[in-house]
Amino acid sequence: MELLTPHDVWVLTSAALVLVMTPGLALFYGGLVRVRSVVNMMLFSISAMGVVGVLWILVGYGMSYFAPGESGWAGSPAKDFGLIDTDPASFIGLGFGVTFAMISTALISGAIADRVGLGSWVLFSGLWATLVYFPVAAWVWGGGWIQQLGSVLGTPEVIDWAGGTAVHINAGAAALALALVAGKRVGFAPGSHRPHSLPLVTIGAALLWFGWIGFNAGAAEDAATAGLILVNTLAAPAAAILGWLLVDRLRGKKPSVVGATSGAVAGLVAITPSCANLAPIWALLLGLTAGALCAIAIDLKYRLGFDDSLDVVGLHLVAGVFGTLYLGFFATGDGLFMGGDAGLLLVQTISVLGVALYSFVVSFLIALAVKAVTGLRVPVRVEEAGIDAHAHGEDAYASEAMLVPASR
Repeated sequence: MELLTPHDVWVLTSAALVLVMTPGLALFYGGLVRVRSVVNMMLFSISAMGVVGVLWILVGYGMSYFAPGESGWAGSPAKDFGLIDTDPASFIGLGFGVTFAMISTALISGAIADRVGLGSWVLFSGLWATLVYFPVAAWVWGGGWIQQLGSVLGTPEVIDWAGGTAVHINAGAAALALALVAGKRVGFAPGSHRPHSLPLVTIGAALLWFGWIGFNAGAAEDAATAGLILVNTLAAPAAAILGWLLVDRLRGKKPSVVGATSGAVAGLVAITPSCANLAPIWALLLGLTAGALCAIAIDLKYRLGFDDSLDVVGLHLVAGVFGTLYLGFFATGDGLFMGGDAGLLLVQTISVLGVALYSFVVSFLIALAVKAVTGLRVPVRVEEAGIDAHAHGEDAYASEAMLVPASR
């Protein structure tokens, strides 16, 4: 029996770190919504862990990897159905992979806060993971067309270390599609749906940043790579906080906890694809710019008329696209400004467009199908009164009066 290697131990640790991110997202999203839909919002993240965890073991792991010589839309779910005849030595990588699938799916749910039922979300999340996330993961990391694009075009290989395309652009495009199908919340307008708990938002953001160390560095196989990733995963979000607050200040807005934590998330998203391929100085510039860019982008939903409740599009899609394309200019060795030519920028752009288009179109069709089956949204009276009490029979905060039985 083979003993665990130091790398095995690090991947196990990283899997635990990334697993914490989805409950952390539940807290982050839960703090951002109104008090009467906190339970519903947090259940979206936790239910995604259940649905995607089961699907990954049954079919997702097989669909996310191509065997040598295999081609097509995705891998072969039949070859690993229920992990039959799968080599247990691969289980560490399998466990690490499922944590990515969970958080990627859960990210989408922020776009539909306050107005969609849990059953509709569970159906959407299962279909999306199967038809979108698993195949795209295979394209990016499992030997698919994105991973082979550089050799086909005679350019450097596409760089997506931890999921700028597979995770953030994928989830952001899906969030846009789902938000469009779901429609706007009742009373949708700037300032109409204020966060109810800034402490929850802060705790959730802290857990996301904590887990992101494993998210980005989990695949590192040597100390030099791991050290670079660690520094970049600290540098980019730190600079993004400043970029976001600076833009708010220039626009006459007061500095806020939501702005600072959202800036950190924007920086984390932007550094995800590039964390192993940028010098720290360029990671700082990336974070500063991403924070400023996303601070502006989140307000576009009001001008464009779509209701992305918790700014999944403005954070994950925008920062994911920016961080992935940024590599075409500043990637060590191959970036246009770092001694390379336009080849890397070309393949980065193709990968961005391919994933965004595929995810948006398929997600839109899935959302329409779910709407036809379940109606997607809760009734207006439930939305106005609050989803938690009507749909879940729970309140996020039980007062003493609720806990003490009424006297007879």
